[in-house]
Amino acid sequence: MDIILASNSPRRRELLGQMGIKEFKIIAPDVDESVEDGLSPAEIVEQLSLRKARAVQALGADGLIIAADTVVALDGKVLGKPRDGADAFAMLSSLSGREHHVYTGVTVLQRGRAVTEHEETAVVFRALEPDEIRGYIATGEPMDKAGAYGIQGLGALLVSGIRGDYCNVVGLPVFRLGGILKRFGVDLLRL
Repeated sequence: MDIILASNSPRRRELLGQMGIKEFKIIAPDVDESVEDGLSPAEIVEQLSLRKARAVQALGADGLIIAADTVVALDGKVLGKPRDGADAFAMLSSLSGREHHVYTGVTVLQRGRAVTEHEETAVVFRALEPDEIRGYIATGEPMDKAGAYGIQGLGALLVSGIRGDYCNVVGLPVFRLGGILKRFGVDLLRL
């Protein structure tokens, strides 16, 4: 059975490999990521992961498709990827010394059957000094990441604690995905 990852994310590729999935194709869909107003962060990531999976299927992909979408939310407000350094500074300043939540929607789609769920992880930032924020932004790491940080890189220096699935914060909730895959007959712990 072909497994297809509907993402260009190197982090998601690495996490699939860590789950024991060594051979898979990558087909990154070009989808409209706009959503209607009033959706919760959980609803947003579920909707977008399903949209990505269906877009890959519409390209003629035949196999088991895995798609995901991750957002960072502070006080229920979604923080996307920063537009520029000033936007990254504003995001990181708002996260400083506070707890926020990372949501990842994950969809597994095979033929006409789709299962979409989400994972939520609480992340706490330590209090950050403005010079630290500017120094982190200067590394370039925040610029392509939801919430303007990557916990798997230098962003780990900002995090004082998490509650929940660490891999979810990286971009793929492996525990939840493993459970979904099992329902599709892919049990990664049995030979």
